[in-house]
Amino acid sequence: MTPPNLNPSYKLFCEQSSARLLLLENIQEARQQRSLTALDGDQIAQLEPLWILSEYLHQQFIRFPHWLDEVLMLDVLPESPSKEALMAGEAFFSCEAGACSNEVLEPLDEVSFLKRLRLYRQWWMVRLIALDIQQRLSLTELTARLSGLADACVNASLQWTEQHYSSLYGQALDCQGLPQSMIVIGMGKLGGNELNLSSDIDLIFAFREHGDTQGGKKSLSHQEYFTKLGQKLIQHLDQVTADGFVFRVDMRLRPFGQSGALVLNMDSLENYYQDQGRDWERYAMIKARVMSGSDQDKQAFEALRRPFVYRKYLDFGAIGALRDLKQMIAKEVRRQGIEHNIKLGEGGIREVEFIAQALQILHGGRDQGLQTPALLQVLPYLAKHQYLAHQEMEALHDAYLLLRRTEHALQAVNDEQTQLLPSDEQARERIALMVGFDSWQALDKRLWEVRKQVHVTFVDLIDDGDDESTGEVKSQEAWRLLVKNPDDKESIVDTIAGIDWQDQDKVVLRISQLLGSRNVVFMQPIGHDRLAQFLAAFMSKLAEEDKPDLVLERIIPILEAVLRRTAYLVLLCENQTAITHLIRLCRESIWFTEAISTTPSLLDELLDVETLFSPPDKAMLEEELQQVLLRLPEEDEEAQMDAMRRFRRSIILRIAACDITNVLPIMKVSDHLTWLAEVLLEKVLQQSWRYLTHKHGFPVSKGKTADSPQLAIIGYGKSGGWELGYDSDLDLVFIHDAQSNGATNGDRSIDNLTFYTRLGQRVIHMLTSFTAAGRLYEVDMRLRPSGNSGLLVSSLEAFSDYQHNKAWVWEHQALTRARGLAGDSLLLSRFEECRKEIVSMTRDRQGLKAEVIKMREKMRTHLDSGSKAKGFDLKQGAGGIIDIEFMVQYLVLAWSHRYPELMRFSDNVRQLEAAAEVGLLATEKVQRMIDTYTFYRARTHRLTLQQQGRVVQDDTLLADQEWVSRYWDEFVDGKDIC
Repeated sequence: MTPPNLNPSYKLFCEQSSARLLLLENIQEARQQRSLTALDGDQIAQLEPLWILSEYLHQQFIRFPHWLDEVLMLDVLPESPSKEALMAGEAFFSCEAGACSNEVLEPLDEVSFLKRLRLYRQWWMVRLIALDIQQRLSLTELTARLSGLADACVNASLQWTEQHYSSLYGQALDCQGLPQSMIVIGMGKLGGNELNLSSDIDLIFAFREHGDTQGGKKSLSHQEYFTKLGQKLIQHLDQVTADGFVFRVDMRLRPFGQSGALVLNMDSLENYYQDQGRDWERYAMIKARVMSGSDQDKQAFEALRRPFVYRKYLDFGAIGALRDLKQMIAKEVRRQGIEHNIKLGEGGIREVEFIAQALQILHGGRDQGLQTPALLQVLPYLAKHQYLAHQEMEALHDAYLLLRRTEHALQAVNDEQTQLLPSDEQARERIALMVGFDSWQALDKRLWEVRKQVHVTFVDLIDDGDDESTGEVKSQEAWRLLVKNPDDKESIVDTIAGIDWQDQDKVVLRISQLLGSRNVVFMQPIGHDRLAQFLAAFMSKLAEEDKPDLVLERIIPILEAVLRRTAYLVLLCENQTAITHLIRLCRESIWFTEAISTTPSLLDELLDVETLFSPPDKAMLEEELQQVLLRLPEEDEEAQMDAMRRFRRSIILRIAACDITNVLPIMKVSDHLTWLAEVLLEKVLQQSWRYLTHKHGFPVSKGKTADSPQLAIIGYGKSGGWELGYDSDLDLVFIHDAQSNGATNGDRSIDNLTFYTRLGQRVIHMLTSFTAAGRLYEVDMRLRPSGNSGLLVSSLEAFSDYQHNKAWVWEHQALTRARGLAGDSLLLSRFEECRKEIVSMTRDRQGLKAEVIKMREKMRTHLDSGSKAKGFDLKQGAGGIIDIEFMVQYLVLAWSHRYPELMRFSDNVRQLEAAAEVGLLATEKVQRMIDTYTFYRARTHRLTLQQQGRVVQDDTLLADQEWVSRYWDEFVDGKDIC
């Protein structure tokens, strides 16, 4: 037997009920007609409150009197509803006419199936309402069972319909020949497993891939087929029959609402949310959940949902949308007659949900702990991590529990969807007792107390913007009018009059062209408002600029790129510092303009000063890249390549921001750019290895199977010397350590040399191929043994033999700036030993110097782009970067046999410092060479960001140029220590 009712006020209410005896007589009569034993006194005492408090329960007990026996024997927590139990046919299905039977109806016609769905729902509702009234079920347990009931009914309907249509239409198969079923996405309370007793269910329908059904008498497109399934599902659940309904179905949350297709494939769904998803849809998608579909479907949906809902950085872009939504809620609350609605009224359920979900939208991108759909789970997390005060969280938690309990009591009376508190005294007393209060006055008082606390938090959550200054408001209004009247050039002149333009007529024409462009004209009204708000904020900052024309010209391409996704404008307006960063960075570098206009998502990087001006070190880069790639299917190579290219661009933006603002010195800038290349090379190598081993198996050498690539990627030049720039190529050499006459162990076996050659080709392909996101790096392989005519991949032994016996002096020069970038750690160490062995060979210094000078003169003749008229070539000109590099390379090759410190590092600066330490060069000379060298490199970086060549006309460089040239001449004439 179940324990007695936990609410002591039930007994008094039941005794005072005027219909008490009549209701009991109806119950006993119904049991007698079904040949069931009459209820005894103890049973009546336990069950009577249920049929007196809930008219719905009374009706069901009259119709199915044997269900009273189940309620008497009901455990505190019933098992979860399931599609299997529904389809199998539980005892209650055939009990309406009398004795129960476990007979399964096979095959099940549609009329019988509709009856089964409705009876299953009613059976569960009776048990859940009974437990709720008796307060023997927590709110979380109750709503989880109700959500599970919806899941079971949805999946049972799909199973029946697929079987029903199978002979006629066959199956919908994907490109791999595997069956695909309809994906049903639950929204709102259903998606969060928080469904209430008499709730609509909000659904979205999707399917995986387009195609045509196969194996039936008639073939349909997948679009038509799944539309039919969706229509049947709605009919099965929503249609009212003699047995009632299952769930009212609401499809208005699907893309394009009621005017949109009933079913979309996943690609279309993703494109919609990426390109046209509205702000309120982000809010709604917090609770979205795949109710019906495979694990693959669930992962695919999560892959499109999470980036749409949650942004990587603090999401200021959502503040405007949330503010608008809050104002809409507040406006509805002010409607007359809504104050007694515990969902929509002031301090009601919707305000509690808004508070939690607004904080999830704002911070969920950075804090994955907030990415949970269940409100009662997220509230404690908000307090624990200080998004909400603990006292506020407790108040919201208690309010939500009371409001939902009250909502359930209202709906349990007649199984109707209502949140309106009653005005009738007896009805009020009934609700109070069902919630657990001994009087209406006590419940009503407590409801208003918690609702007032909720509303205070709701009002304080997001500033409504009512305190904007008059100047800001007027400026925004002026731009709103201009957006609608782009040809009004006189008004444009008046609006931008406070800025010191160099060519105002040109600026006015440019602004008019922007506002009159097709993209602006066809924007939604909300887009016009956002554009006006941004222009007002942007122009106010231009008033402080020395070169406003330049900044405007560089910002407009970015504006044009984001006009179709105006959430970025809100993002900038809500974070004025981001506009300041954008102006400064674009002013200093046109590279930023092109990068952001090509990839507007890079605007996210401007939001967080901590990350924008502190680029990650190598370990952090590895972790960030890993997290990016983990979200993508391992087998989707194109998506992986795109992601790596976007990752590189976002990191370079952060590095360049630090460079321009002098947060990082030039040496650190190159360090970060080099770390980025190393991390990407390692990832590309691993992916190339995975691709080839899947195709050919793993290389076997001397009976041992290699489980990781026995390949070393060697960097020369700027990558080897820790001096990468923003647009530097990668000078690479590939070295393998596999047995040449061995082979792979796969079904399509190839010899090891062919395997590693293809591995090298694959690496180059992944680095240099253009995708929608561009390419990673240009690659130059000409420094490998024998240059372009040599093997793409060499063994370490072959490499060493070439360097000892065939290499030219300039190749040994290049080796002084070589080091391992990625690959097998043991092989990289062996390469470094080989490099030092070659570099430290004893050489004839006069012959070496002659070769170095000869190569330098040849390069200057063919590669120096400067002249007296054009200016100084920072790299190849006399007194430039190459002069310093060649002198250092000579020192390393000439003296490393005596001073191994010279070859410890592969970068010029530390090699120069080593030369001073061992006494080959005077300390003051070394310091001046280092200062000049780093100054040249910094200037080159800035020129790259401005997309200017390395030839400059700058008198301030003359002293450095002359000093380096003089030292080169001394080097050539043999007047120095070397």
